[in-house]
Amino acid sequence: MSKNILLLGSGFVAEPCLEYLLRSGNNRVTVACRRLEKAQQLSSKYNGASAMALDVEDDAALDAAVAAHDLVISLIPYTQHARVMKAAIKAKKHVVTTSYISPAMEELDAAAKEAGIVCMNEIGLDPGIDHLYALKIINEVRAEGGKITSFESFCGGLPAPEASNNPLGYKFSWSARGVLLALRNNARYWQDGKLVEIEGKDLMDSARPIFIYPAFALVGYGNRDSSHYRQRYNIPHAETCVRGSLRYQGFPEFAKTLVNMGFLDDTPRAELSASASGPLPWNSVTQQILGLSSADPAELLSAIESKIETQDPELRKRVIHGIKWLGITSPDVPAVKRGSYLDVLCARLEELMMYGEGERDMIILQHKFEVENKDGSHNTRTSVTLMYGEPNGFQAMAKTVGVPCGIATQLILDGKINTTGVIAPMTPEIYQPIMDLLPSEGINAVEETI
Repeated sequence: MSKNILLLGSGFVAEPCLEYLLRSGNNRVTVACRRLEKAQQLSSKYNGASAMALDVEDDAALDAAVAAHDLVISLIPYTQHARVMKAAIKAKKHVVTTSYISPAMEELDAAAKEAGIVCMNEIGLDPGIDHLYALKIINEVRAEGGKITSFESFCGGLPAPEASNNPLGYKFSWSARGVLLALRNNARYWQDGKLVEIEGKDLMDSARPIFIYPAFALVGYGNRDSSHYRQRYNIPHAETCVRGSLRYQGFPEFAKTLVNMGFLDDTPRAELSASASGPLPWNSVTQQILGLSSADPAELLSAIESKIETQDPELRKRVIHGIKWLGITSPDVPAVKRGSYLDVLCARLEELMMYGEGERDMIILQHKFEVENKDGSHNTRTSVTLMYGEPNGFQAMAKTVGVPCGIATQLILDGKINTTGVIAPMTPEIYQPIMDLLPSEGINAVEETI
């Protein structure tokens, strides 16, 4: 029987999800966005898809849209998920999101159970695929009578090596703002039995080399609070428990220099507002942020050099090269007035660092476990997921978020995932059916015991 799905959002990850759900010909999907034309841009590519304009902050309109479908997928900002879930509870319809379960969502667990609906969350890449492959090994070790003494998980969405051709070794598929704001996040994790807390301003200093394959020069740093994963994954003996982000070598030093210059400041400034009159060359912005009396490029570079913390001469050279490449000391490069230092920098990064025609992205995820076996012996187990985007097709990041979301949606519609409440893929009856279908979509993990 044909199922009707409401897909909220038409962004980057929506299309692989939509394509998966329409492939069988058994589903009808309504793509809903605030602006009808955005929904139409996506829906017009696929048979079985239609478009509608929907403002999710209009409760009556949201209630009506949710009630008219069998399931709702929420790929809009996570702050709206609880609102969507409330509408779904009222209409007794299932919900799927790729976001972490927030306190506001968690509060709806009892009501969702009472309504008899599945509210599935954390089913993208990170969070999502990372849970599946971590829990697979954790549960195998436990079944064999062993215990996990250390767990490290690092994940990165990066340009493929041949597309990492800029000083940050990074590219954007959408707004740079979220990536930059993440550099302000504090990190908290367990390391050798001690609880480590790192302030956002020191996050880049904590980056360290992460070895996965010899072909990649990667570094990693903690991603927010992963201290509670000892409980969440039920690995109480893990002296180390850290989840982090991966970047190419050189990124932290360059990013830290921009942080030290003050570019993460999102305070609105009159002189940077779109309504400010007159041209705004980049050297003037950099002069202002550094509080200098001169906008001379050579003097600006000299001042910036004092903000570079690394003492490695090669890395210092790379940072200076990067600053020149950005053009932020040049009188000839106009700055886009976006209101704050952060947003003016975002505009410049987006001008220079978006993926180009035919360029591939890459996702790489490594779980590393130290295991004490039942007989007292020790070994290291790793699980690596490496995937490249298709040139001019789906990016790896979009696919590894959108496809697991689509798979979970189909399994719920088919009654194969039927655990009610506000849930994440934390137990075998939820994660195993999803994991079984990932390899046929080109998504898998290579495991090794060392």
